[in-house]
Amino acid sequence: MCKKIVLVAFAATILFRACLSYAGDDVQLLQQQLDELKKNYEQRIDLLEQKLQQIGNNDTALPVAAEPFAATVSNSFNPAISLILDGRFASFDNSADSYELPGYSLGGEAGLGEEGFSLGHTELAISGNVDDKFFGKVTLAVDEHDGETELELEEAYLQTLGLGHGVTLKFGRFFSAIGYLNEQHEHAQDFADAPLIYRGLFGDKLVDDGLQVSYIAPTDVYLEFGAEALRGSRFPGGGEQEGIGAWSAFANIGGDIGIEHSWLLGLSHWQSGDVDGRESGGHSHGGDAETPSFTGDSTINGLDFVYKWAPNGNPTERNFKFQFEYFDRQDNGDVTLLNSGPPIENTSLNGDQHGWYAQAVYQFMPQWRAGLRYDWLDSDNRGSDADILAEAGLDNEGLRPRRQSMMLEWLPSEFSRVRLQFNRDKSFEESDNQVVLQYTHSLGSHGAHQY
Repeated sequence: MCKKIVLVAFAATILFRACLSYAGDDVQLLQQQLDELKKNYEQRIDLLEQKLQQIGNNDTALPVAAEPFAATVSNSFNPAISLILDGRFASFDNSADSYELPGYSLGGEAGLGEEGFSLGHTELAISGNVDDKFFGKVTLAVDEHDGETELELEEAYLQTLGLGHGVTLKFGRFFSAIGYLNEQHEHAQDFADAPLIYRGLFGDKLVDDGLQVSYIAPTDVYLEFGAEALRGSRFPGGGEQEGIGAWSAFANIGGDIGIEHSWLLGLSHWQSGDVDGRESGGHSHGGDAETPSFTGDSTINGLDFVYKWAPNGNPTERNFKFQFEYFDRQDNGDVTLLNSGPPIENTSLNGDQHGWYAQAVYQFMPQWRAGLRYDWLDSDNRGSDADILAEAGLDNEGLRPRRQSMMLEWLPSEFSRVRLQFNRDKSFEESDNQVVLQYTHSLGSHGAHQY
């Protein structure tokens, strides 16, 4: 019996030593492979650094194919190019040419757009990292106005990368950070048209040339502060400004509630003390087209709130978003009716225009979304000549414009969308039933949209 135990122990010892020897061989083999892999990558890195040095000597920029903070840089030696194709069919009960918002002089691109089949807001964007310090983006918009195709430079800006301490600078032409919706491109919005308050105050969108500085605080909640110095010559500003004609400031605070809920609250302010000739849409007077022009001081204050919900923190299957914005504009100055003939007609203006919208969008299936929106406007504009105010569209005619909207979307993929929208527009005396069938398709590289 003892001999058997000794033999078994001897055999186990030999087997254990063999395993150790075998494991040692494996470890040695793995170490050799790691050394070879490290050497191979070091050679590749050296070769890449040599190529970068050669390119740097030729003063060639090194754009990266993703927007700041994007997850992929797979096309790092070429700028990202994206094309947004947008088209629609629209039907209105009332004439689009007679559209108005009582109490508001419409400017910019405010209006209903073309009836029937038409191209919408087609965009061509080119973006990329200039180097490790700057990111650049240019967006061209193709639109049709009065049967003519127009090409507009919508954005052209540079943005700093990695300044540190939560500070970011942006300069050039960009969408102002006032409000929540203003910075979003039209194809990223949840409805086919802008809220009425955006249409009345900004001409759909506030875009200007200038400098923006923003700061994100190192806090547990999201806390952002920012300011903009703007040229102020574009609507709702006006005139040939040579310096800083307008400025804005904004603050945002937000956070998460568990893993399913998130929220964002924002305050914003825009001001111009030197609006000189802010022109808006023409009005009919005795067969002649008259254009209201405002000169004076203008101030806009805004409040916005957004709430989002996604079950288990995963928005791909189902999600819900509620969005609210309120704006108030104070105008103090003079209104002149251009092309009115001598004597030139003008009046003083003490204007107050305000309004809000609220909307809710629910993705009830992975490829389907539905939404509701309600708009409400009001105004209290006073002047020395009520008739001129009426001709300028600043008399609210005792009306408070309002609108209800419903939309249904089919999203075959993240790159395409087909949307059906119905508006019951009570902006003026005769209510208007509006139907829009819209398609939007994205080609090429396109960065993620902000919150």
